[in-house]
Amino acid sequence: MSGHSKWSTIKRKKGAADAKRGQLFTKLTREITVSAKEGGGDPDSNFRLRLAVQRARTENMPAENIQRAIQRGSGVGGDGVTYEEITYEGYGPNGVAMLVQSLTDNRNRTVAEVRSIFTKMGGSLGEAGSVGWMFESRGLITIEPKAGQDADDITLMAIDAGAEDVSVDEEGNVEVVTSFEGLKRVQDALTSQGLNVTHAETTMIPKTTMSLDDKSTEQALRMVERLEDLDDVQTVYTNLDLTHADALMASMS
Repeated sequence: MSGHSKWSTIKRKKGAADAKRGQLFTKLTREITVSAKEGGGDPDSNFRLRLAVQRARTENMPAENIQRAIQRGSGVGGDGVTYEEITYEGYGPNGVAMLVQSLTDNRNRTVAEVRSIFTKMGGSLGEAGSVGWMFESRGLITIEPKAGQDADDITLMAIDAGAEDVSVDEEGNVEVVTSFEGLKRVQDALTSQGLNVTHAETTMIPKTTMSLDDKSTEQALRMVERLEDLDDVQTVYTNLDLTHADALMASMS
């Protein structure tokens, strides 16, 4: 599984200087609102909400915005807007599988926008289940070692905590893959040991990946960017192999 998270990693790096900050906050607000509506407004008892709030704080979203989103989802001072979770499936250029996760208050608008990008960029939108079987739900945790901490020691701690896979990125951060159900347990175990968990999320990992040449890889990633630029789209997953695409992705950033 190593290397699967490169796209999410570079997105986080790009996000730090992203001019579309307001759009990012809009997506975070929707996730917090839906999470609070689904499981209540207490992050301690609602793990999905806890992850959403953690990410919002990482992205420096103002605390009052976070609280307002929680209240809206909990039915306090809401604006009456209801968001629907919809996942679109299809193939990008050169047959790259894509899962597009959205939160929308208008499914007709969203499907039209998503289909337009698939069509314009050489892909095709498929039926439900057409590519979903190629992916597995997992948890993903990123740990930034503190001064004096060794990545190998962190790796052993993660394995002992129940990690399924552990890798170290080019910056020395440790990336931990867990089962979908085990994300909270592993994150809590690592945090309790004083490790600096900088990011935790649920994700979709491809069972197998597809390798393409640089030109085709960039074409597929440009399509992912276009999709994620849509207000209604939360994230896009692909089975594109990015293990050896460091230089290409750095140029895109």
